[in-house]
Amino acid sequence: MSIFDEQPEAQWVGDEAGPIVRPYVLTRGRTEPARGRFDLITLVVTIRQVSSREPGLDPECLAIVRLCRQAQSVAEIAAHTNLPAGTVRVLLSDLLDQGFIAMQEPHSETDMHDEMLYRAVLDGLRAL
Repeated sequence: MSIFDEQPEAQWVGDEAGPIVRPYVLTRGRTEPARGRFDLITLVVTIRQVSSREPGLDPECLAIVRLCRQAQSVAEIAAHTNLPAGTVRVLLSDLLDQGFIAMQEPHSETDMHDEMLYRAVLDGLRAL
């Protein structure tokens, strides 16, 4: 279930083709974020609220800002919005430039050699 299921007017859908608006239209042809490095595990949180009539923001960007009221990873945002991760990264870059979101990049690999971290990951996987 995507967050657009809650707002049917926010998504254009063809009967058999699915979404009519392609990702490259949403990003205006851009394939890389202009600012920020958004890994799939980068956390994003809204720092400035928007109204539904915010000038210059597409429905997808509005949905992302609403979704990120609680910190979300890029992977979670892509799953909830039903958009490709590459498209989400470009939209997040735009939102970062406009001051709507803040991001926390994942720790570098040098910080990942803690045995407690690996045990926590294994415990989390077992819990699934």
